[in-house]
Amino acid sequence: MIAKCRFFWLFTAWVTAGMWGCTPVPDTHRDSVAGVMGDVVSRLYEQLSPTQLDTISNAFMLDFISPKEKTILATAYWKFEVNVPAVVSVMRDTAQQDIPFWLTDQGFRKTGLQVYNELYTYEVWQKEFAAGEVGLGINGFDKHRPVYFVSVAPVNPRDTLEIEAIFPRKQPVHILDKGAFTYLDWDGLVLTSVPSELRGQQLLPTIRGRAREAHVVGGFRHTDFPSGTAPDQITLTLPEDPATGVVVQWRCDRTVADSWIKYWPANAADTIRIEAERQLLEDRQLQNDRYTSRFTVTLADLTPGMAYHYMVGHSDAISDTLHFSTADVDNQFAFTWFGDVHNDAKWGTLLQHAHGRYPDAAFYLLAGDLVNTGLHGDDWDAFFGYSNGVFGRTPLMAVPGNHDSQDGLGALRYQSLLAYPKNGPAGLPSGLTYAFRYEHALFLMIDVVSFSVAEQTDWIARQLEGTDAVWKFVVFHFPPYTSEEPYPDIITSWVPLFDKYQVDMVMNGHFHYYLRTNPLKGGHPEQEKTDGTTYIMSVGTKGKNESGRIEPYAAKRINEGYLYQHIRIDDRKLDYVCLDSAGNVRDTFSVQK
Repeated sequence: MIAKCRFFWLFTAWVTAGMWGCTPVPDTHRDSVAGVMGDVVSRLYEQLSPTQLDTISNAFMLDFISPKEKTILATAYWKFEVNVPAVVSVMRDTAQQDIPFWLTDQGFRKTGLQVYNELYTYEVWQKEFAAGEVGLGINGFDKHRPVYFVSVAPVNPRDTLEIEAIFPRKQPVHILDKGAFTYLDWDGLVLTSVPSELRGQQLLPTIRGRAREAHVVGGFRHTDFPSGTAPDQITLTLPEDPATGVVVQWRCDRTVADSWIKYWPANAADTIRIEAERQLLEDRQLQNDRYTSRFTVTLADLTPGMAYHYMVGHSDAISDTLHFSTADVDNQFAFTWFGDVHNDAKWGTLLQHAHGRYPDAAFYLLAGDLVNTGLHGDDWDAFFGYSNGVFGRTPLMAVPGNHDSQDGLGALRYQSLLAYPKNGPAGLPSGLTYAFRYEHALFLMIDVVSFSVAEQTDWIARQLEGTDAVWKFVVFHFPPYTSEEPYPDIITSWVPLFDKYQVDMVMNGHFHYYLRTNPLKGGHPEQEKTDGTTYIMSVGTKGKNESGRIEPYAAKRINEGYLYQHIRIDDRKLDYVCLDSAGNVRDTFSVQK
């Protein structure tokens, strides 16, 4: 079963509060779990060696924290008010090794009741609270992903219970019963058995990412690509109009507070200097690079079809001179795209091969799962390290996959590192779903992991209805057509739009094999094989390498991995080629409009 995250943006307040120490550094209140754990981790770094950090246990942490910190960790993780005396039930996964310390400390009683879903068994702990504030504690110092969830019922059945959320500030309330889901980031995992005594109670669902809030047991990591004073991870991305602008991002260590970019047309000598905007990013458990400085500059009012040189730096270090070109107006360009890459070193080699073979690619597209764990700075360091500077010369355009936007926490690290157009669906966090126009082609880049299909459908329709683009491409992570798992919501809501507005190609990843469909309309292969939308799923890391059932609509299926695709457009003609890591052509086709 694949987790289909849909609701993280409801909890944006949690993420922006910096609860996991993997995002822009917040001003954190010392009486919060985030504040306590920030201080605790700092003391751990001061008092323990790297080897000792790897031996931390639950018992060690209970001795290490102060009584005040213990109280906060026991009461400030989850807070809400009840208007009448209430029984609070905590459903805890029985496979978790250490029982949260605060359950017995607070007077919770383990009952004989159990709640089940398809994967986990939960024991039920209960306590009566007077009307007023209820404060519950952390899931543990481990990272046990099936975190506990809560139900609440009035002590007196005749009372009408009202729950007011305190923290998190946006707390949905559902009804506890069979078929209910308890994790907002996995709505497909539903309860299969609920004792009659608990049915109908008010259910407070949560997200699995909350397991990370106090995670220190086995949680410290090391990066092979730490930051320094010299700028690195220099990355270009495209704005909404790539003919007149480009966005440049780079990294330095935390000691660098100010940085700039100088740029100039290739045929001129005069330079323009712009000061960069800085974010201080934190990955709390990254032992050798906890804090880094991230700089971003948007260059605007550029000349279409012009080559530019640039360098970034500060008073103590300057990068090499790099270059980029703005989009032209001749309707002739090429781009290269990858499926899942998972910060794989072999993908880095594949990228170098692709860049060497097709150095004129205008940009690279990635269809999600850029890294293994989107919250981990060391994974992103490896992603940029293995790319070996390619994205400082050729822009990178991507969408998040389920590894980039994980456990209901969203893709905030992704957003901090990659700046994309802020023209996505109204009311959703920006830079995740977006559109850009490159010459006479429209690209819709859709985050289908963090947001639901329904809340993006109208935006897709408006983008397609309002364009005069000759070529239309759509990129998102989950493939609508595959023998692995159905995505009926995508097929029902989006495929009719792709049919209606004649989308040429949909590019996906996720299942780690290559599949190109025949042109489809309404899910049916067109007899002529010249009309309809072509759906392509690919993989830039290790493939499944197993024989699967060949889909009836497949034009080409490849089970091996480490593939990339290059698309060249010459006005109304498109030439497509798929290559492997040895440079062998594995698939090819052309379209003439």
